[in-house]
Amino acid sequence: MAKEFEQIERRSGLTPEEFSREYVQANRPVVLEGLADIWKERFDDITAFERYASRNGIAIRKFFLHVSKDEQRKRFLKRIDEPSKNWKFSMGDVKERAHWDDYMKAYEDTIRHTATPFAPWYVVPADHKWFTRLVVASAVIDALDDMKLEYPKVDDAKKRELAEARRLLDAEKKTKR
Repeated sequence: MAKEFEQIERRSGLTPEEFSREYVQANRPVVLEGLADIWKERFDDITAFERYASRNGIAIRKFFLHVSKDEQRKRFLKRIDEPSKNWKFSMGDVKERAHWDDYMKAYEDTIRHTATPFAPWYVVPADHKWFTRLVVASAVIDALDDMKLEYPKVDDAKKRELAEARRLLDAEKKTKR
């Protein structure tokens, strides 16, 4: 799987995290432009890619952090009013608000068509950052618990190797005194 992600990074110039975000977000304009056939194909591609990644041991959890339209407006105004946040502001974001309902439908369709047992979505209310972080952290902890991670078992050969290493290190300490 690492080779596949290296190829993605090399071809796209994006890290795996950036690629994943771009991969899903690429569906947004498609539905807004009315290209429904491509929309369905992209859902199928996303699901196939996630199935492949899951079969190769990658745990996938997707989060839709839902900020209400009113909260988004407040955050945009804060970005304008606070000089330290000006860099976050994009006029394009304000213009896109005119398509709010279309975006919500697109997100809903994406979630409905790409939620699977091996790559579930978590729709998280995000007007209050503390709550959002709590929900996401909890889901990540649950995913880690589901992995049933444990340290590798140490067999008898390894125990003998450790005992020999201790003997050599202890002998080294005695000769340096």
